[in-house]
Amino acid sequence: MALNNEGFLTDEQRGVLKVASHNAVVLSSSPKSPKSLLSEHPAKAPAAGKVLTAGNAVRHVRRSHSGKFIRVKKDGAGGKGTWGKLLDTDGESHIDRNDPNYDSGEEPYQLAGSTVSDPLDDYKKSVISIVEEYFSTGDADVAISLRDLGSSEYHPYFVKRLVSMAMDRRDKEKEMASVLLSSLYADVISPHQIRDGFVLLLESADDFCVDIPNAVDVLALFLARAVVDEILPPAFLTRAKKTLPESTKGYHVIQTAEKSYLSAPHHAELLERRWGGSTHITVEEAKKKIDDLLNEYIENGEAFEACRCIRELGVAFYRHEVVKRALVRAMETRVAEALIMKLLKEASEEGLVSSSHMGKGFSRFAESLDDLALDIPCAKALFDALVPKAISEGWLDPSYLKNSGVDGNAHGEDEKLRHYKEEAVTIIHEYFYSDDIPELIRSLEDLALPEYNPVFIKKLITLAMDRKNREKEMASVLLSALHIEIFSTEDIVNGFVILLETAEDTALDILDASNELALFLARAVVDDALAPLTLQEIGSRLPPNCSGSETVRMARTLIAARHAGERILRCWGGGTGWAIEDAKDKIQKLLEEYESGGVVKEACQCIRELGMPFFNHEVVKKALVMAMEKKNDRMLDLLQECHGEGLITVYQMTKGFARIRDGMDDLALDIPNANQKFLSYVDHAQKKGWLLPSFDPRAGPTEAVAVAVATT
Repeated sequence: MALNNEGFLTDEQRGVLKVASHNAVVLSSSPKSPKSLLSEHPAKAPAAGKVLTAGNAVRHVRRSHSGKFIRVKKDGAGGKGTWGKLLDTDGESHIDRNDPNYDSGEEPYQLAGSTVSDPLDDYKKSVISIVEEYFSTGDADVAISLRDLGSSEYHPYFVKRLVSMAMDRRDKEKEMASVLLSSLYADVISPHQIRDGFVLLLESADDFCVDIPNAVDVLALFLARAVVDEILPPAFLTRAKKTLPESTKGYHVIQTAEKSYLSAPHHAELLERRWGGSTHITVEEAKKKIDDLLNEYIENGEAFEACRCIRELGVAFYRHEVVKRALVRAMETRVAEALIMKLLKEASEEGLVSSSHMGKGFSRFAESLDDLALDIPCAKALFDALVPKAISEGWLDPSYLKNSGVDGNAHGEDEKLRHYKEEAVTIIHEYFYSDDIPELIRSLEDLALPEYNPVFIKKLITLAMDRKNREKEMASVLLSALHIEIFSTEDIVNGFVILLETAEDTALDILDASNELALFLARAVVDDALAPLTLQEIGSRLPPNCSGSETVRMARTLIAARHAGERILRCWGGGTGWAIEDAKDKIQKLLEEYESGGVVKEACQCIRELGMPFFNHEVVKKALVMAMEKKNDRMLDLLQECHGEGLITVYQMTKGFARIRDGMDDLALDIPNANQKFLSYVDHAQKKGWLLPSFDPRAGPTEAVAVAVATT
């Protein structure tokens, strides 16, 4: 298309320009970017001599006012004499900063990409360097570093990181980690954050085991140490166990902590020293340090500083000694009494001295009152006035008064009972070490105080509850033996009543005391030391809604369960752990050995060593069957000896005879005269007093069991 001779546009050219102008308006209002539009319609150079039509990409062609065609530059920018791009983004070439109308808001800007940081990730990175520095220097000023981080909501992750980093290191770092947690507790890291941190550790136990072979044992030690250091409540273990599947390593960690560490005798002292100990001081050194800090406190009166010193002693299990020595100092120095009361109150409010340690300290002080009264005649009167004041101010549990009356602390009990308790504790400790029941019985007979038998039972079970399962099992076995030898049923009933009356107080010091008392009760029934109906009598002697009543109900539920005898006997790993079939096989072999010429005493010893008193009716049953088969009455001599020694109780003997009677039809198929033999054995047993008077050799199974239980 060419211009006319006069240099003006033709009508056709004017039409094309009109279409191009219309397209430019549409383009400016389009939501698409100029660059995208350009990419959709690439510019094409027109062929020479051809006229552009409206259907071509006219908007990609710029024309000067002279009407000349000009090739479009890259990105659609114009050439000489054109207006450039439709939407030009090159601000540098069009914005004049010297222009009076210059606006800085029109300056071009560029988006710069940057990584968004996670506060938790930053916290974790900072914590690693803090812990590494602490392990290197031993400087416990980590509290300052943690406060500087300013992310207190992430402190559970600090607990997790500290323990996990220590788990794969030497004992020194493990001990340092435990000490640091105790020093940060409450001041920097709140109790619930400590708990949340250990929950994170338990949930990650499976991952730890990949890199640390003994992760379960090490983490269990940290958990038990936290309980001993009183930064975790004992109930934490029970609650945490309910939230974890039994198949997880975290569940096994809690089981290991409970059974291997927190159930051991003197577990607090052992755990404090497991990794070398934080204080490396003897008991005497600890007492001296306590005296020194009390002296310093009386001089300056700074309770906060005194509490800090108590915490730094690092002997959380021994804080009852702080209470005792503080009370002694209050009696010795009358002007210091107000200061001592203030210190004990503040230590209690801060959670530095637990209610159980406070009560224990008061009890220890009460035990030494007689000696103290030699130097301070008014000591008892001062102590009597101090106890109600401490209770009214809220830092001594009111149950202390109840314990003083029921449990018989030295204050207010006669010398005779006090002496008996001391001797009883010594006898029980010796039994736990020697496992010698005859020697224990001789020691009790030498004391010649049968009226205190219930007190002995209370002491026995209380001491066993604070020890390992081995001692609990030994206590149950001893209880059964004492019932046979020297204790009456009434003695055992009264002993359990005293225990259950103080169950709430016992729970302050012993984890899960209610459940363990229920097991002791149920075990006494299984071992025939108590009759099932006796539990109803015990419950009637207790207040209806107290903890003791709930324990009795729990025991009755345990006994009513399916296969209760076998389960309850194994509650503390009792007996030998054999399966029932293995036990039957061993009973058969010992009876065969006795029948072939064995000694009665040796056979009785073998039965005793089976450790399955609830299963002695099987001994009776198999002995009677063997007597029928061999036509040899030597088995009756064995049963007579077992009855005479109290090895097989009347109830178990009756149950064994009942098992023979109930299976008589099958037995008669192999032994034709079985029924005749059985009736003769029953007659012999009734004459010897082996059986309950109500036993009927011809009664049905259901009737016989009901009669036997009712009679017992």
